[in-house]
Amino acid sequence: MLAHEEQDVAALKAPAHAGGIAVDRLKSIIERVERLEEERKALAGDIKDIFSEAKSAGFDVKIIKQILKIRKMEPAQVEEQETLLDIYRRALGM
Repeated sequence: MLAHEEQDVAALKAPAHAGGIAVDRLKSIIERVERLEEERKALAGDIKDIFSEAKSAGFDVKIIKQILKIRKMEPAQVEEQETLLDIYRRALGM
């Protein structure tokens, strides 16, 4: 028997439900999460490469990350944060 035929026979013998769990559905969910984790890993590598490119172009990566964080915030949150920062600076004589 060929290897793929053995897998087909094994799949037919595997229960569709085990202990009240839909085996195929569970397997599908796990495999989808695994694929997405691999994609996330690849994207993280791509982002790291972009930060390296920015650094080699003379940009401050730390500042770029702060800008990205600020751009995700609501305008009111940004204003509040900037106001508090200004108050704290003046309180410290900066």
